[in-house]
Amino acid sequence: MGLKVLRGAAILALTLAGAAPAEAAARRAPRPAASAPRPASEDERLMALFADDSRRSDALAPLDQLSRGEKVDPGALAQVFTDTLSRRRLASVRQSLGALARINRARLSPARQVSYDAFAYTKREELGWLQPDLRALTDVQPLNHFDGLHAQLPGLLAKGGATPYETEGDYRNALALQSALGQVFDQAILRLREGMATGVVEPKLTVRNMIGQIDALLAQPIEASPFYSPALGFPPAMPEPVRAQLRAEYLAVIRDAVRPAYARLRAFLNDTYLPAARDSAGLSQMRGGAQLYRRLVRQNTTLPLDPATVHQLGLGEVARIQREMEQVERELGYSGPLRTFFDTIRTEPKFHPATRTDLADGYARVAREVDALVPLYFRKVPKTRLMIQPYPEYREKYEAGGSYNQGSSDASRPGIFFYNTYDLKSRFLTGITTLYLHEAIPGHHFQVSLAQEDTTLPDFQRFGGNTAYVEGWALYTETLGYPMGLYKDPMQHWGTLDDEMLRAMRLVVDTGIHTMGWSREQAIDYMLANSGMGRTDATAEVERYIAIPGQALAYKIGALTIQRLRARAESQLGARFDIRAFHDEVLNSGALPLPVLEAKIDRWIAGQKR
Repeated sequence: MGLKVLRGAAILALTLAGAAPAEAAARRAPRPAASAPRPASEDERLMALFADDSRRSDALAPLDQLSRGEKVDPGALAQVFTDTLSRRRLASVRQSLGALARINRARLSPARQVSYDAFAYTKREELGWLQPDLRALTDVQPLNHFDGLHAQLPGLLAKGGATPYETEGDYRNALALQSALGQVFDQAILRLREGMATGVVEPKLTVRNMIGQIDALLAQPIEASPFYSPALGFPPAMPEPVRAQLRAEYLAVIRDAVRPAYARLRAFLNDTYLPAARDSAGLSQMRGGAQLYRRLVRQNTTLPLDPATVHQLGLGEVARIQREMEQVERELGYSGPLRTFFDTIRTEPKFHPATRTDLADGYARVAREVDALVPLYFRKVPKTRLMIQPYPEYREKYEAGGSYNQGSSDASRPGIFFYNTYDLKSRFLTGITTLYLHEAIPGHHFQVSLAQEDTTLPDFQRFGGNTAYVEGWALYTETLGYPMGLYKDPMQHWGTLDDEMLRAMRLVVDTGIHTMGWSREQAIDYMLANSGMGRTDATAEVERYIAIPGQALAYKIGALTIQRLRARAESQLGARFDIRAFHDEVLNSGALPLPVLEAKIDRWIAGQKR
């Protein structure tokens, strides 16, 4: 997506070739003499660079476009997992960095200096990941059970997901995307074969989970498939003959293209790849894995952290949170060792929902309470609405307790907070408040929606980001439940401590698995021994860390950074500190790398002192 308003001679040169015929004719007509156009400012030159980069990057990121609800060229989707796409991305990144080197940062406005710094960081990171040494370790692992395309695409293409279904053209474009799925999966299989040849393969655990996901999709009748859901409802104005034709075409594509593509992928994973997959869970036991993990730590935290330091930080946070848990345990009327109370939490029915309605009602209640308190903490709220709903049944077994799907940038499609109702006895009533704050309001929904609704930002700030900021913000917002009074109930106080414990344990467990040789079972046992989470959740969490190494570190690292910056602002500004202004400053530039965010907040603090 490009910028809506383009100004300056440099941008005119970029857009002239695509002008409509009437506009081109108008430019050729005689005009009164006019003074020479003013030179573009440095801000305008930088924004032109961003617009050009966004145009190129969008064309090379069809899955990102799809997740934003934009129209995707099926030919572009078919290039996913190919060397061609990687080479084009590398050329694009080099072109953008070359153009950035010609921008004079000192001449930029403060807001665009932030953009400059964030863009420079992001593109340098992209350049590093596109180098042959890292591609040899990442390209050959294109799928996993946590965020693999095979599991995510059904939700993206389903009716009610990111893909729009407003016109016949929308329906037919989605059909073409479904038809391209076989080519995408076949290319993924080629990548996986390359990894088999070099010894860079997924763990058997991840492969078995992917097979289970595919089995769940293939077990559905075609009419119940998420791929068929667009044919279950049409715009009122669409004629019945067109509807009938589309129903028939969706049935045919799913029968003749989609299901065979999934079946081929499943057969390869089960018969060929699984025997070659590694028995170990951690990256350190894979060729090149130790190097890869260090890079993943930096990528996900945006900081050059040593895994051993992260492990020790996690151990310290676990000990601190346990001390607070002991106090809340007494408030709940229990005594004795925490490990005993963890078992009580897991088994006593009063801590668990009896029905799915218990969870639905709980989240609705918290939503009403938070909405009433938001003006005390935020000056600006997004236009995008929020929906609250359970995961679809085909996904719930492999999902965490909750997640957020972003709405559209024009606020026409709402964001969705998904919560998990699978295996109800393993779900907790205690975690309702903190999960809502994290995934919904003011967590992911505020951060994502405010950024993408702000058309003054360049696209990479509106739609891009990094895990440390995005998840760090969401975890930070859980702490707002204290001043909001939402944790006066010891049940909900316990829930937020338990969730904070999860993020602290992630520092210990992720580094333990990928640098210290921890097994899946060892990691699960650690989580059960140090928190009240159920075995189902602990298992899903550990298998997630195995599938996407390093990502879980970002939550606590990001939150601690934002908490530290807030404490610095409160200390230096005293009575002049305004929590709403601080939140504005953290949120109003999109998801920044943590070093860029820290520098920005330091400048803001200095400005508030004057």
